[in-house]
Formats: sequence, C-alpha cells, structure tokens
Amino acid sequence: MSRPERIIVSEREAAHMLGLSVKTLQARRHRHLPPNYYKMGRSIRYKVADLLAWIEEGKVETEARG
Repeated sequence: MSRPERIIVSEREAAHMLGLSVKTLQARRHRHLPPNYYKMGRSIRYKVADLLAWIEEGKVETEARG
C-alpha cells in the first residue's frame, strides 16, 4: 500500500519546496504576501495545494521560436 500524499507541510518544508529560505518565507508572511498559511496552535503550516497553486500563478508562457 502506498503512502498518502501529505496535505499540509511545515514552514521549513514549504520553504524547501519553494526554493526559499525560511527567513524569506517568514518575511513574506509578516508582510501579508502569498503563499497563504495556516496557524495551528503555535505552528505555521502550509497546504501543499496552495503552494503548488502559487507556483503555477507565477508561470510565464513562452512562445516557441522557429
């Protein structure tokens, strides 16, 4: 049986997924910038779906030259 995909990840895991430092991710959060986050007790968590959506929003379509 395969392991189910994780729905939420820690701040450190989110930073790693995004290629950002934890400090940069924290700074974005304090400035109310994406990605969205969840506060669970004293922990900060990120939904993987939100992280993937934020990455997709930054996609730049390019045209093939030929």
